[in-house]
Amino acid sequence: PTSDDTPEVLNRALSNLSSRWKNWWVRGILTLAMITFFFIIIYLGPMVLMTIVMCVQIKCFHEIITIGYNVYHSYDLPWFRTLSWYFLLCVNYFFYGETVTDYFFTLVQREEPLRILSKYHRFISFALYLTGFCMFVLSLVKKHYRLQFYMFGWTHVTLLIVVTQSHLIIHNLFEGMIWFIVPISCVICNDIMAYMFGFFFGRTPLIKLSPKKTWEGFIGGFFATVLFGLLLSYVMSGYRCFTCPVEFNNDTNSFTVDCEPSELFQLQEYNIPLVLQSVVGWKTVRMYPFQIHSIALSTFASLIGPFGGFFASGFKRAFKIKDFANTIPGHGGIMDRFDCQYLMATFVNVYIASFIRGPNPSKLIQQFLTLRPDQQLHIFNTLKAHLVDKGIL
Repeated sequence: PTSDDTPEVLNRALSNLSSRWKNWWVRGILTLAMITFFFIIIYLGPMVLMTIVMCVQIKCFHEIITIGYNVYHSYDLPWFRTLSWYFLLCVNYFFYGETVTDYFFTLVQREEPLRILSKYHRFISFALYLTGFCMFVLSLVKKHYRLQFYMFGWTHVTLLIVVTQSHLIIHNLFEGMIWFIVPISCVICNDIMAYMFGFFFGRTPLIKLSPKKTWEGFIGGFFATVLFGLLLSYVMSGYRCFTCPVEFNNDTNSFTVDCEPSELFQLQEYNIPLVLQSVVGWKTVRMYPFQIHSIALSTFASLIGPFGGFFASGFKRAFKIKDFANTIPGHGGIMDRFDCQYLMATFVNVYIASFIRGPNPSKLIQQFLTLRPDQQLHIFNTLKAHLVDKGIL
């Protein structure tokens, strides 16, 4: 059942408007409030952002599992909700443990408890999951096996969609806040501009799964998002706090975001194609290389990202619900706002691994320092012999 969850203050202020314009104003006001909150958490730094990602992940998981629980609860079968949250705990323990070991290797090696947990991390993770698996088998009830296995699959697909993607978002964040903020902002911009173009100019339906989506909104959102991505990337590329990766400083025992900017974030001069020179009147343009990558990010956010929303629309239609929840008036649940973000997180992570990230000398050195002296000497002599053969030494 649906209900009007709009705050009473807004209801009174917008009472004279038609339902179409009332919904427009409610969505607009709440969107501005969410964007303001987004700026605040960016200002508070990467650790707060990481915590917020974790909270959003838990809320999205709760919204999807609640839909399954409503189906499951009518049969009065045991342990579904308990096991679902237990598996969420197991998967988060595995992923966050991997992240801490990968990015903060020095800190892990310095602390005895963390070193032990890191050494046996995968075995502990598997043991935890195996416990949940056995609990599920013990919970099976005669005549309801099919439904219980169906819900077991429901939980695991939800974990795959929600937890894995949020883990990738955090990996992107550690590469530099710009890899977190620009993709998310592009998705938000595309969502807003597609809605605006569709609201004022929309005439041609885009897809049956979302009858309110139009081609005018889709195309207008694409061009607006690419332009927005270029401008935002230009502004952010000039600040080290956005472009530097998050690292642990052994001297201060704190997380730092400070480095010498890479070539991606240094202004370079590019020749404008001859076809465009007569139009713009320039032969060259100075821009950051990251801005070129931002075109790929914003294009994906505009053309492929919306399919995450279409997927969510199909899911909701399958269960005859309007929204995943009523957490945000005019917008639905948290999952309704982040349905496109999960596809984006995977793309950014794959993009960084394929086109950006190279070998990291600092991580290799950290691992070398944990080896025994004889192992370090072996690596030293092998590297020395290789450099002599190359004529470098």
